[in-house]
Amino acid sequence: MYRLLLGVAAFAASAAVTRVELVERTDYEAGRSFGSAGPYELVRGKAFFAADPKLPQNQIIVDLHLAPKNGNGMVEWSSDLWVLKPRDTSRGNGTVLFHVSNRGNLGLAQQFHRADEHLLLERGFTLVMCGWQWDIPAAFAEGLRLYAPAATDNGNPIRGIVRAEFVPMASTTVMPLGDRNHVAYPVAADLKFTVRGAANDGRQPIPAPAWKLNTSRDAIEMAAGFDPGKVYEAVYTAENPRIAGLGLASARDIVSFFKYGGGGNLLNAERRFLRRAIGFGTSQSGRFLRKFLVDGFNADEQGRQVFDAVWAHVAGGGLGSFNHRFAQASRDGHPWMNFLYPTDIEPFDDEALLRKSRAAKVVPKLFFTDGSYEYWGRAAALAHSNTAGDADVKLAPESRRYFLTGTQHGAQNFPPRSSGDVEFAYNSVDYRFAMRGLLIALNAWITGGKEPPPSAYPLLAKSELVNSRAYSFPVAGVKTPQQPKRGYRLDFGPEFAASGIITKEPPEVLAEFPVLVPAVDADGNEKSGLRLPQVAVPLATYTGWNYRTKAAGAAGEMADMIGATFPFSKSRVSALYKDKDDYLNQSLAVGRGLVKQGYLLEEDLLEIQSRAATQWDGFAQMSK
Repeated sequence: MYRLLLGVAAFAASAAVTRVELVERTDYEAGRSFGSAGPYELVRGKAFFAADPKLPQNQIIVDLHLAPKNGNGMVEWSSDLWVLKPRDTSRGNGTVLFHVSNRGNLGLAQQFHRADEHLLLERGFTLVMCGWQWDIPAAFAEGLRLYAPAATDNGNPIRGIVRAEFVPMASTTVMPLGDRNHVAYPVAADLKFTVRGAANDGRQPIPAPAWKLNTSRDAIEMAAGFDPGKVYEAVYTAENPRIAGLGLASARDIVSFFKYGGGGNLLNAERRFLRRAIGFGTSQSGRFLRKFLVDGFNADEQGRQVFDAVWAHVAGGGLGSFNHRFAQASRDGHPWMNFLYPTDIEPFDDEALLRKSRAAKVVPKLFFTDGSYEYWGRAAALAHSNTAGDADVKLAPESRRYFLTGTQHGAQNFPPRSSGDVEFAYNSVDYRFAMRGLLIALNAWITGGKEPPPSAYPLLAKSELVNSRAYSFPVAGVKTPQQPKRGYRLDFGPEFAASGIITKEPPEVLAEFPVLVPAVDADGNEKSGLRLPQVAVPLATYTGWNYRTKAAGAAGEMADMIGATFPFSKSRVSALYKDKDDYLNQSLAVGRGLVKQGYLLEEDLLEIQSRAATQWDGFAQMSK
C-alpha cells in the first residue's frame, strides 16, 4: 500500500478545468485486486474551474455575468473531487461512471454492489464524483462541496425573495431555514411566518411576539414549540445569492476534462484511456441530471458531447432548484414535505429533456428507473403521459424506461423493518439486482451498440395506469392513499422563465395535474413493469406508500419515500404454492427469464434464490 499527500499539484488545463489540487492518493482496500481490472487507487482533491460568461455555452448559467471576474474576465470557482480508478489504466473498461453526489454523500456503491462483491470495479469502471452543491451542511466534514461565488450588482449585494418550509417529525422549538440542516440564506429583512395543517389549507400568520430569529438569522425559535406534521413557512428577503448553476457546469467540465484527455497526468495515464461517460444519479441527483439536460449542459465549452448516457434513478418526473437565483438545491417535493418548489414542473417527458441536446447534436442514451413510490410520491407518470392524464407519450428512440415494480424510494432488505413514524412495516423489496443488470446493459449499448432490454413500464393504452382517485387497494382493513404528490404548473413571477429570478413566493398554482399510478392485481401487487422474482412470485403485497403515525404528525397521511409490506395469509400462500420447493422453482424460473432478457445477471441468481428461501421461512413466521 502507498499513500501520497500533496498540498498542491497543478496539471494542464483542459476546457474549463484550470488545475487540480491533490489532497490524497492511496491504494483502495489495501491494494486488493478486482477481477481483470486489478487493484484500484483512490484520488481525492479539488478541481478549479474558470468560465467565460460571454460564451453561449456558459450563458445558460443563471447570474454568471454577475459573478466576480479575474483579470481575464473569467469567473472562477472550485469543487471537491473524488476519483476511483484502476491503478493500471490500461486494464479499465474505458467508461467513466460519473455519480452525481446526493447531498454531498459518497453513496454510489449501495446501488450496484452486494456483500463483499464490487461489480463496478470488477468490470473496470472509473468512478468520478465532484461537489456540485454549495449548501452542504457545515457539520458534514467529508461532504463533497461546490465553492461558488455570489452574484453582486457591481460589488453591491443583490437581494431577493426566499421561502423556507419546515414540517417537523417530532416536537421541537427550532425551525432551521435551510432544508434538512443545509446551509440557509440568512434573513436580511421582511420575514412573514405562517402555519397550516395541510398543503392545501389556508396559511395562518404567526405573530412576531411568538417567535424570534436566532443570532445568525438562519433559524426561527419558538418557545411554544412546533407541532409535528404541521407545515410552517417563512418567506423573507435574503441577499448575496450563490451562483448555484455552477454545480451543473462543474459536472459538465470535469467529465469533459477526463473524457477528452485533460486528466491523463492526474490519473497516471500515458494515453487517453477514458472514451465514454455515463452520468448516474439517484433521487435528487437523478433530478439534477434531468435539469442538466433541460438546460443544455451536455455540450461542453467546445461543443463536444459530455455524457454518452444519462441514467436518472428514482427521480420521478422532477427537475429541481439547481439553476436559479437563491436556489436551494436540497428542496425537493414529496406528499408531505417541500410543497410547491420548482421541482415537479414542466417539462416532463424525455423528448422535452433532449430538446437542447438535439439542437447541439449531443444526444445521450437515456435510462430512467422508477419504483412504485415515485408514481405515488414523485409524479413519475408525468414523464411518460400527457398532463391531462388521458394518453401515453411516446419515448424518444434513445430512451429506455424501467418500472421497478412494487418498490419504495430506497431499496430495502428482508425482513421488513418497522419504525414509530409509519403505520406499516417498510417495503422489503431489494431492486438492486435489476440495477446491476441494467448498468451492464447500458454500458454495452454505448460501447458496442448492443440494444438494452426493452422498456418495461405501465401504459394507459394497456390499462396498466389508473387515476389515483380510482385506485382501490384490496388488502382488508387498509385504506387507499388520498393525498399523493401532484405535479403542477406554477407561476413564480414573470422573470423566472426568462432569467431564473423568482419574484412570487409562494407561487401561484395555475394547474394541478392528475396523478396516475400503476394498476394492481387481486393481491394488491402491481401488474406491469420489471417484476423481480420477489414480486412476480410473491409472499406478500408490496406498496410504494405507507402512512404517517400520530408520533410523526399528520397521522394517516402518506409518508415520504417509504413503502409497505403486507405478508400473505397462510391460506393465500397455500393457494399459490404446493410447498417451499414449488415456490423456489417458480422464483428460479422467473429469474432465469429475466437473465435471458438482459434485466438480471446470471451471477446473481444464486443470491436471489438464497434470499427467496430466507423469505419463505421468515414470512411463514409472520403469516396468520
